[in-house]
Amino acid sequence: MKLRKTARAIKRLFRPFARLMAFVNPFRYIKKIDRYIIGKFIGTYIYSIILIISISIVFDVNENLAKFTTNHAPLRAIVFDYYANFVPYFANLFSPLFVFIAVIFFTSKLAGNSEIIAMLACGMSFKRLLRPYMISAALISILNFTLGAYVIPKGTVIRHDFESLYKNNKKNTSASNVQLQVGKGVIAYIQQYDDVSKTGYGFSLDKFENKKLVSHMTANVIKYDTISDSRYQWRAVNYKIRTLKGMREQIKSGTEIDTMIMMEPMDLVFSKGQQETFTSPELLRYISKQKDRGSSNVVQYEVEYHKRIASCFASFILTVIGASLSARKRKGGMGLYLGIGMALSFSYILLQTVSSTFAINADTPPVLAAWIPNLLYFAIAYYCFKKAPN
Repeated sequence: MKLRKTARAIKRLFRPFARLMAFVNPFRYIKKIDRYIIGKFIGTYIYSIILIISISIVFDVNENLAKFTTNHAPLRAIVFDYYANFVPYFANLFSPLFVFIAVIFFTSKLAGNSEIIAMLACGMSFKRLLRPYMISAALISILNFTLGAYVIPKGTVIRHDFESLYKNNKKNTSASNVQLQVGKGVIAYIQQYDDVSKTGYGFSLDKFENKKLVSHMTANVIKYDTISDSRYQWRAVNYKIRTLKGMREQIKSGTEIDTMIMMEPMDLVFSKGQQETFTSPELLRYISKQKDRGSSNVVQYEVEYHKRIASCFASFILTVIGASLSARKRKGGMGLYLGIGMALSFSYILLQTVSSTFAINADTPPVLAAWIPNLLYFAIAYYCFKKAPN
């Protein structure tokens, strides 16, 4: 008897928690019709990616086969270093387009089979019909952000190395007359830097306090320590350090000295598309570090960071546009509306590129440049939603 009372008391104690878990359980809101539409959405999305990326690979092979042959690119490197990273990069880049194509095709097929008419006739509102569409778009957006922010940048490094070695034969591996602030009041200068050997020539390091020079270091050669356990480790060869204390000057010179200087090889050499090789946390750290140094060469990195976030919302916007345009059954077919939708999706991607270019070459704030396409096409999506069948 006591055991039964104890069990009832425990059950009453955990009943509010069980109700809360049942309320927040996402599967509670997914019905059979939702699973049906989600399956159609995701399946068509994957199919469109496989179809279009396969065609892209065929064209890319046809275009670059002569270069691969001339530069003696190994088959293993072509497959695993280039195309294994080529496919995720472009699939993620054009994911909003694939989302739109998937929505248009499977929704128009549902409308052609009078399935959407049956759903709306049973009392389902168009807003309720969009629930599985939004769930699918959310899943795709989370996947795209995870890949674009953390996974694909690492593969882009491998792909860029392959392209510079076997495809373009171009990679910026040197810099001249580099001057940057490596600390508060500390200015470094390198006359010539070679990124292959991680070696700089004609180095100087000036330290200022209250706008007065207190230390001046020069070295014929400075080399980055790539095997050190800590960062910012450099070795200066044939160095001379002048320390200024009022009217007195102390000079110290030697053959070699290990020193810590708050700069890395990646701070000295810039290459095209370098921002694509950084993960999002690395982009944030790099932007913060360059701003502290007073560098103005961070706009493309800020645009890349904000574009990764803004592009995730493109799936929701284009999903609403695609579903609104293709949900109505039409006698003349979906040709006209499919053309309108494709034009909207392509113009969206074009506007993304144009706004990013304006941010880099003009004074447009990077955040605004990244979000302008979303703001404009959100208004278009809202208009299409209001004109959709109810």
